[in-house]
Formats: sequence, C-alpha cells, structure tokens
Amino acid sequence: MKIIFATNNQGKMDEIKAILMDTNIDLLSLKDAGIDIDIEETGRSFEENAIIKAETICKLTGEIVLADDSGLEVDYLDKAPGIYSSRFLGENTSYLEKNNYIIDQLKKAKKDERSARFVCTIACSFPNEDTITRTGILEGFIAEQISGFNGFGYDPIFYLPQYNCTTADMPTKLKNQISHRAKALTAIKEVLVSRMININALERYNEGIDSE
Repeated sequence: MKIIFATNNQGKMDEIKAILMDTNIDLLSLKDAGIDIDIEETGRSFEENAIIKAETICKLTGEIVLADDSGLEVDYLDKAPGIYSSRFLGENTSYLEKNNYIIDQLKKAKKDERSARFVCTIACSFPNEDTITRTGILEGFIAEQISGFNGFGYDPIFYLPQYNCTTADMPTKLKNQISHRAKALTAIKEVLVSRMININALERYNEGIDSE
C-alpha cells in the first residue's frame, strides 16, 4: 500500500517510518512524491488543519494521504503556541529562539504551573471516502533549561518527570514508543492494517470467483 505523508519535515518522516516499519506500507513524503505545494492552514484546531492538508493532497493525487498537525500547549501561556507552534514568533524564527523565549516567559512559574503537553492529530484521507482522524497527547512540563540533542522542535524543553529527562534526552526508540505522534499513529495504523486485511480478503475472494 502506497501512502503519502503530507510533510517535508525529515524528523517527522523518520519517526513515522520507524513506527510503521512492521507494516507493508510504502511511505512517501511530499518531496518523494514530487509534490511542491504550499497549503494554507486555516483551521482553528489541530484536527481541522490535519484534515485540510490530508484532503488537499488526496484530491491532488488520488492516493491515500496521511497528514498531521501537532504542537506544544503551555498552560502558563494560555495553551500557546498551540496550532501556531511551527510559526510561533515568526516562520523564520529558529527553535532555539522559540525554546529560549518560552523558558524566559516561565521563569517565575512554579513547578505545577509549568504543565504542558504535546498534541498530535493525524488525518487519513482515502480517495472518494471519508477522512478519519486520531489524536495523541503526551503530558509533561516545561524544563527550566534546554537539554538534549535528539528529536527536534520543542523536544529540548519538554520534560517528563517519570523519565527524569526531556524528550530530546531520550533514546529515539523510547520516544517513538511514548510520543504524542506515536499514540496518534498507532491508532491510525490500526485502521490502515484493518483496511489492508479487508483489501487482501476481497482480492482473494475475487480470485476464487475468477478461477471457478
């Protein structure tokens, strides 16, 4: 089964391929599929933006398309940056600057006030069918300083007390098991695997009819 993931973010692609590696899915990024398009994310939620991206590419290609919208919600900042996580402080602002800014904004916040979460909604759009969505959430806190070199984005400031480290300090294998994206992908994966089983069963049934 060929599936396009509507992103050119290599960090996301690496995570997604690792999670789906035990399936018979040929996963392509937009670049892999030869698609150069700028999709305007006009939704008001992670789910709406994921659907916009998935359905846009699905209509363009006629292929099954996955798309995600994910970000960081910081309670002390009224859940900012939220759906604007990638564009926070400007599209050309580095994540080092973004992470330092968030830490600075929370310098007076006490431990419980530093609560935050990673949210990921993945939409799966099938040609001529409905689009389905699944959401994964990872609860944590904002660290007092940047730590770790694994991962990307806000990983160096997202602290998980149960592991006593940020998600950027974690081994990649562990992060891919517990992350918000892993949770959403695992739920979508169940749908895709079920669909593949149904397709294979139908093909075997049709082959049986043809051979009679």
